[in-house]
Amino acid sequence: MKFNIQPGDIVLFQGDSITDTGRNRDNPSDLGRGYASMTAALFGSVYPERQVTFLNRGISGNRVRDLQARWQEDCVALQPSVVSIYIGINDCWRRYDRNDPTSAEQFERQYRDLLSRTKAELDARLIMIEPFVLPVPEDRKGWREDLDPKINVVRELAREFGAWLVPLDGLFAQASMTAPSSYWAPDGVHPSLAGHALIAKAWLQTVGAAGAAQLQ
Repeated sequence: MKFNIQPGDIVLFQGDSITDTGRNRDNPSDLGRGYASMTAALFGSVYPERQVTFLNRGISGNRVRDLQARWQEDCVALQPSVVSIYIGINDCWRRYDRNDPTSAEQFERQYRDLLSRTKAELDARLIMIEPFVLPVPEDRKGWREDLDPKINVVRELAREFGAWLVPLDGLFAQASMTAPSSYWAPDGVHPSLAGHALIAKAWLQTVGAAGAAQLQ
């Protein structure tokens, strides 16, 4: 697989709480306590000579439309060469906890706008991380009706825009064969530390950083 992170790259992680993970807003270099931080640490330990900068601008609770509203400030203005987007679970969740749904058609239109703007204004390389949900607690099983079409949107847009896709939904389903779903994501949505490590390794493998992805 081609190695897709080049020397001197600026890699921007964007998304919701799974990306945010309590990062310090007063420190623009803080990466939080989840997969973004783990990814940067693993990559930097294996490829220090590449001098890659990692940034995190995930914000808890965000949906695609929230990313749209802050894309100029929190993406374009930062001039990243690689943009990693992990969004979608709140576009599903708000249907069930607030009766505020986002249709698959809305999700696709809003996400396509983000990707189009990113390519037009930055010509950045794109990494898209698909959302996932695990069946804990029991009511999460009903979310598949809403989330599955959005996962398909992410996959189709990744193909359309030539992005690298991190296929988390299948990855977490597979991982749940080796340990209970609650081990990987206690509420079915937010990964445990082990879950975040799973994402980090999958991200690194997707971009061809096999040496970092295979660290045990």
